[in-house]
Amino acid sequence: MRIIKKVSFVVTTIVLFSCSNKIIQPKVSFSKENQLEKRVDSLLKLMTLDEKIGQLNQYNGFWEITGPTPKEGQAAKKYEDLKKGLVGSMLNVKGVKDIKALQKIAVEETRLGIPLLFGFDVIHGYKTISPIPLAEAASWDLAEIKKSAAIAAEEAASVGLNWTFAPMVDIARDARWGRVMEGSGEDPYLGSQIAVARIQGFQGEDLKAKNTILACAKHFAGYAFAESGRDYNTVDIGESTLQNIVFPPFKASVDAGVRTFMNSFNELNGIPATGNKYLQRQILKGDWKFDGFVVSDWGSINEMIAHGYARDNKQAAEIAINAGSDMDMESSAYVAHLAELVKEGKVKESLIDDAARRVLKVKFELGLFDNPYLYCDENYEKETVGKKAFHDGVLEMAKKSIVLLKNEKELLPLKKSGQKIVLIGALANDKTSPLGSWRIAADDETAVSVLEGMQNYKGNQLSYVKGANVAEGRTQFVWETKINNTDKSGFPAAIAAAKTADVVVMVLGEHGLQSGEGRSRTDIGLPGVQQELLEEVYKVNTNIVLVLNNGRPLAIPWADENIPSIVEAWQLGTQSGNAIAQVLYGDYNPSGKLPMTFPRNVGQVPIYYNYKNTGRPVMNEPESVFWSHYIDEKNTPLYPFGYGLSYTQFEYSNLELNQKSFSGEGSIEVTVTVKNTGKYAGKEVVQLYLRDVFASVTRPVKELKGFEMIELQPNETKKVRFTINKKTIEFYTANSKWEAEEGEFKLFVGGNSVKTLEADFQYLKN
Repeated sequence: MRIIKKVSFVVTTIVLFSCSNKIIQPKVSFSKENQLEKRVDSLLKLMTLDEKIGQLNQYNGFWEITGPTPKEGQAAKKYEDLKKGLVGSMLNVKGVKDIKALQKIAVEETRLGIPLLFGFDVIHGYKTISPIPLAEAASWDLAEIKKSAAIAAEEAASVGLNWTFAPMVDIARDARWGRVMEGSGEDPYLGSQIAVARIQGFQGEDLKAKNTILACAKHFAGYAFAESGRDYNTVDIGESTLQNIVFPPFKASVDAGVRTFMNSFNELNGIPATGNKYLQRQILKGDWKFDGFVVSDWGSINEMIAHGYARDNKQAAEIAINAGSDMDMESSAYVAHLAELVKEGKVKESLIDDAARRVLKVKFELGLFDNPYLYCDENYEKETVGKKAFHDGVLEMAKKSIVLLKNEKELLPLKKSGQKIVLIGALANDKTSPLGSWRIAADDETAVSVLEGMQNYKGNQLSYVKGANVAEGRTQFVWETKINNTDKSGFPAAIAAAKTADVVVMVLGEHGLQSGEGRSRTDIGLPGVQQELLEEVYKVNTNIVLVLNNGRPLAIPWADENIPSIVEAWQLGTQSGNAIAQVLYGDYNPSGKLPMTFPRNVGQVPIYYNYKNTGRPVMNEPESVFWSHYIDEKNTPLYPFGYGLSYTQFEYSNLELNQKSFSGEGSIEVTVTVKNTGKYAGKEVVQLYLRDVFASVTRPVKELKGFEMIELQPNETKKVRFTINKKTIEFYTANSKWEAEEGEFKLFVGGNSVKTLEADFQYLKN
């Protein structure tokens, strides 16, 4: 048995562990308000410079942990770093057995026994997969989104993990960008609300609980504004957009208590985000007083060389730490160069202390010094992973994420008996694609397919024909997904089957690995031969229900013009098929609303509802060319932000303001009457938008400022209330601060961002 060297000192609550796991009790207790800081400072005083730097070093899993120790190459060096206490965190290690083995090395074989953090991309579930985040955002159901994150946290924690690299809170306007699937869409207000819900779900009320994990707000900042929608590309945006659109969800994340941030791959206005002092030191740690730590994205410190911002790995380390990037993910720059940079006077040791203090503080907050094996219970792992309550939860989330885009001829909901239904599309019988891109811990073939979901309804005659493959060859996270652009050999069978059907349900769209990181597209229509398949089937049977599986808004103008019923079903995770079948058969009335605008074609992208008016917004005379428009397409989207139908109908009336103006700290109460005029009970998301008519900087034509989900029985009426105050109308002004300006405002209330009732009011400062 190796005896751990025990270091005693006068004032400490530091926890040291022997091989028997006995905890050295604190010699002095501190008041609640400063106990944590004292513990961190006491530990920091014991650490060498190299050990402090080690806390800033994160390695990917580098060997078969329960096998022989590595003897050569990079893996051997990383192993030695681990045993020397020069690793603060590891990622992509999963399972209690492996994590406990690594934690044991850190705790029982290093000088100070400081526990490791274990990070993983738990983006929308661990083994039990929820809908992709963009789909969850379509629910507009904050409580359900929080619950979904809590399910993911509990399952991930049960296998030993204590940190997820989620939520992604980037506001995204460009559907070409593959990572739109990972965020909450195009609106900063909705995005901020969802960011808070997901952080609260992951972190819970007590970080020391065994069913909670650290959240990570990413990517700071501007990542989604990559030019041309091409991932990792240059970002160059103005201060108004940065402050009013990009920053709000990140600020909301700080206010919600998120404990970690991740910077981003992109450069922002000429400076890579990883080396950006303005973002990390001035805004995040300065103005917002964020007291957690910032981790780089994978290799992003070293990538500053390719950006042309650092000459080599050493200078990249210097730039990143000085800019406020606390932890190095997989660049090996800090552990290799920071000590030398301190000796050369290029990096102040106080910056190393600050970064290490932030990491250690979070480890204390997790309770790892009290019990480093808190997350390492193999019995709990077996009991927890994949349990029924998780499947029930992700099913509920999936149903709420579905958006009904079109429903003519009353094809939906499907009758439960007496119909012959033909199901067409490779995605209809796919049990892996619905899991989406970020499901790296989930097993293939574990999603419920649409075919399986529909087979649960026995009253109709159901038959399935593939029609055509979507993808060809291997489909793996790290490789390009090849699309079938030529093989139409399955068309004849699909067409023949469709001729005999009362209703044809076609499941078309993107393979789950066509969206996500590194998966940008220039053509955002139906991939491969699917559009042709749809048109050929339509020639023989127009009674088509088109079910879309996709990770981004698609341009489907032909389908919108011709197909009577269209259902946006995204990539819905483990319970995908059950959720879709329950919606198609009317056991769940769809209530989702789009969190991102759907374009008519890719030439409109980026297209978003909260655009600026320009100086020439309308045609002044018939056929005039001198106004802001396209000569070959409408300006309007195919489906606007906030749009989504139901099997019932809702009528809005009696929009009223209790007064026409307010000042100072006053407010206006807004009421609107909503009535269910259809024959089904249903949910409606009532949305409030504002427009600042004139201001010190130009403002969008509409901005979401509130929403409420209500449920109404047929013929039931409800009055919905919103309050507008100074906070509601604040923005980042020409004075370079957040404030409310005097002026005239327009107010809009409705079921989407286009079809609304309208009123006016004024705000006076005094």
